[in-house]
Amino acid sequence: MNKVEDLRRLQKDLEGKGVKYCIGAYVDIHGVPKAKVVPIAHMLHMAEGSERYTGYAVDGLGQAPNDDELTSVPDFSRTIQLPWEPKIAWIPSDNHFKGKPYPLNTRVALQNQLKDAASLGYGMNLGIECEVFLLKQDQGGALSVPDAEDKLGKSCYDVRGFTNSFEWLDKMATAINGLGWDLYSFDHEDANGQFEFDFQYADAVTSCDRLTFFRFMAKHYAREMGLLATMMPKPFADKTGNGAHFNMSLYDLKDGRNLFACAPQEDPNGIGLTHLGYQFVAGILKQGRALCAVFAPTVNSYKRLVRRGAMSYFSWAPVFNSWGSNNRTNSVRIPAGGGRCESRNADGAVNPYLAATLVLAAGLDGIRNKLDPGKPNEDNLYAISDEERQARGIAFLPQTLQEAVAAFAADPLVEQALGKELRDEFIRYKTEEWEAYHLSVSKWEIDRYSYMF
Repeated sequence: MNKVEDLRRLQKDLEGKGVKYCIGAYVDIHGVPKAKVVPIAHMLHMAEGSERYTGYAVDGLGQAPNDDELTSVPDFSRTIQLPWEPKIAWIPSDNHFKGKPYPLNTRVALQNQLKDAASLGYGMNLGIECEVFLLKQDQGGALSVPDAEDKLGKSCYDVRGFTNSFEWLDKMATAINGLGWDLYSFDHEDANGQFEFDFQYADAVTSCDRLTFFRFMAKHYAREMGLLATMMPKPFADKTGNGAHFNMSLYDLKDGRNLFACAPQEDPNGIGLTHLGYQFVAGILKQGRALCAVFAPTVNSYKRLVRRGAMSYFSWAPVFNSWGSNNRTNSVRIPAGGGRCESRNADGAVNPYLAATLVLAAGLDGIRNKLDPGKPNEDNLYAISDEERQARGIAFLPQTLQEAVAAFAADPLVEQALGKELRDEFIRYKTEEWEAYHLSVSKWEIDRYSYMF
């Protein structure tokens, strides 16, 4: 929607709905939204990139203090009127530099990778499962579950835990459906104070826009109640963490047909995945350790990717670079019914644009090179011996952010997919994050060592 008459029509429509201001939201390298706010009377100027930004002031945009400014160009086709504040329209945006899309912007990077897929006749559909904790935070910063009755050892699907938090859940569900995302399921998740929202998949850019807005919206509705909503990967050592599982398929650009879907009897494994789908999965596995850096991009992420850790039972999170059918102990799963693949190491801290860019590049590499993922792993991989794991050729996923960034830096496909500048920015920021964490002294260390020595 770039024509002036279309924009004026949209402007008039938004004004009629009570919109007074526009937020042209782009994201930094972490996936955190940034923007200036423009009165709707200046919306047409905004469409031309009127808003300028000092890129050095934003993480991961690769600028120095002396560089020319970036602009943001809104994607009006995905405009959202804030459900709780109708005076504001939220418009996903791309950074531009000197009139051209800026390759270090991760939303731009995804669109560039989608062009590569389009050259082969493919589009990408993506569904992201949103897991989120609803918590309270005391003045010292400590987190706890606000519902005193939400304390079952296995609280997954608990009805009382769900209804006790109904006010927040209803606000979220009503808003999601009001936005046209088609919420089809939501529930109390495995941890106390944790919930999951599942809405319909869409094209990759739309789904990434929705996850970005979902996090923003969840925090707003929690703040209205004096609470904190967080998709932090692992808020509690003894509870399961927040996943943001990526469910992916390719579709035919000509007719929209799902190119991963087939009848189970047409699949030698009986799962319902096409040969093309298996090649895509094989590409994900080939780059699996490097991909982990963008699917699980924080220090905290690797406290989620454990078999059990401080929990009393298995974590549900993947620790192996492996695949299987409807088996949640693999990092890549083919859910019941087939037709898609799910990457389970993606967590709630993911920059969805960056992760979607790299996983699509990996899948396309598997297709171009006709890779084979091998036989599916159908047993409980948490329980197999190291000898069995090694005999099958199953490698561990990285166990720290430092290890993941090293795998990311060593994989040549990363630079091919992201470009050298974006690749280097990610490595720099995540190395600094690891070092800052490594140099900090935790309460655990003080409790353990101050009286021991």
